[in-house]
Amino acid sequence: MSKQIDPRGPRFGAALTTVVLAVVLISMPSPIATLLLVLQTFVFGLGAFVGLHVQPYGIMYRKLIARRLGSPKELEDAQPPQFAQLVGFVFAVIGLVGLLTGATIVGQIAVGFALGAAFLNAAFGICLGCEMYVMGKKVLAHSKT
Repeated sequence: MSKQIDPRGPRFGAALTTVVLAVVLISMPSPIATLLLVLQTFVFGLGAFVGLHVQPYGIMYRKLIARRLGSPKELEDAQPPQFAQLVGFVFAVIGLVGLLTGATIVGQIAVGFALGAAFLNAAFGICLGCEMYVMGKKVLAHSKT
């Protein structure tokens, strides 16, 4: 059985990600945009490759917010949000490469996609990366039959 998490944590992280990526997009190209995108890429990477338990926004949620909210009504599987972190990581890397190579428009588009996905999760609870994960599992299960 996979690890279960408080579903409010990823939404909190998505809200912080939305703010960070909005600042990145508004300030591109600049050293501050590059620095913030490097940091956000690192955050995504930790969540994707190490686990949500070490992702800085998740730690902030658990230490500062969750205690005040009390226990969640239900838990969710950690794998879809962890996959969503991988998707965010890919877009952030593309954005970073675009910024560092002078292909600013590529960077802006990649960051824009990541920003849109983060905003959907933060504002409406729609996790595009999670939906991709679930659809991928269904396709894989169907292809095995």
